[in-house]
Amino acid sequence: MGNLLHCQDIVLGWEGSAVVSGLSFNISEGDYLCILGENGSGKSTLIKALLGLNKPMSGMMIKPADMKAGDIGYLPQQTAVQRDFPASVREIVLSGCLPKCGLRPFYNKAEKELARSTMERLGITGLAKRCYRELSGGQQQRVLIARALCAAQKVLLLDEPVTGLDPKAQIDLYDLIAELNRSGITIIMVSHDFNAAMRYASHILHIGAHHQLFFGTTADYLKSETGRIFSAQANARDEKPEERTESGIE
Repeated sequence: MGNLLHCQDIVLGWEGSAVVSGLSFNISEGDYLCILGENGSGKSTLIKALLGLNKPMSGMMIKPADMKAGDIGYLPQQTAVQRDFPASVREIVLSGCLPKCGLRPFYNKAEKELARSTMERLGITGLAKRCYRELSGGQQQRVLIARALCAAQKVLLLDEPVTGLDPKAQIDLYDLIAELNRSGITIIMVSHDFNAAMRYASHILHIGAHHQLFFGTTADYLKSETGRIFSAQANARDEKPEERTESGIE
């Protein structure tokens, strides 16, 4: 499989001030990379760099010559205002094709067909005429993934995609993302969900306090000191209240 991105000791920041440093990792076609890290560790700054919105202060970030910023479909975290957007599902999915329109003030036949087939692929054809703000959280996320796929069909960058969803909707969305990955789409997902990362991701990039703690396969991550520490912490959080009381943690 081809290499989509090679980063070597990159430093990212704003206005000359470093936010995260020492990032060295690779992303290949078909990978499912999960980026782990606490709030404030530099994940958002890395997202902007992956989208081409800011350049490294130092180090190397090498992409294929024919890869453009628009080749990455992006699903950001939603705000309350965005969840209440008064447009139809079809309109929102179609809006993913806007970069393809250029100066043309309308969608062509191919773009309309792409939106239709993408909605069918994600199981939301029946929602096409529904108002977006009337949908459940899980349905809204499917709509936004469909929109991202209309923008770019090879790479999806997902920022905390299950935030605010109930447990069943979370599982359904994770399964959908895994299915897309199996179909050949490269997934880059930022998450706090350790267990989901271990279950679905092929590779882990773990950022600590503004620097890289680990990059490699999920299997190697679980064998590493960083992986063992965070696995123990995740298991402790998942214990039932009575179990934590008995063990003296509470």
